[in-house]
Amino acid sequence: MSTLPDVPEVATTFPITVRWSDLDAYAHVNNVQYLRLFEEARVYAFKAWFGQGRDLIDEGMLVVSQAIDYLLPMEFAYAPARVAVWCAGVGGASFELGYAVAGPEGDDTVYARGRVSLVAYDLRQQRPRRLGADEREALAAVTGPRPVLRGDRAAGEPRGTSA
Repeated sequence: MSTLPDVPEVATTFPITVRWSDLDAYAHVNNVQYLRLFEEARVYAFKAWFGQGRDLIDEGMLVVSQAIDYLLPMEFAYAPARVAVWCAGVGGASFELGYAVAGPEGDDTVYARGRVSLVAYDLRQQRPRRLGADEREALAAVTGPRPVLRGDRAAGEPRGTSA
């Protein structure tokens, strides 16, 4: 359960280490490293949501798009950052995850917010596959509102609109 601002209670939060080498010349976490934080949280989330005996990554799951709002520069801390992740929508073969990157325990500042769209993929047949009933059920348990990003408002989507 999350207590971070604008993060739904169904979100799962994982401590993810920010490495010294993740910093840029301004001593802030480099923008590209947020994608790595998203990825690591996603790997842990899949195990937590779908069970230890199943690996959706090995079965086939492809990232098809990503969007990030960098809200504030995050500096290095010895304690791990916290990355909250939740399902923000499900389609026939795809689903969207919402993310929030916060500081270490005790720092509830959200430094970045984002979304990642994924598609279930049949590696043998090299094509998308439909999500199964068990996958949909697991995602439904962690589904919350779609995070609204700056680009949504620029494209004309009113604040707070969910897909």
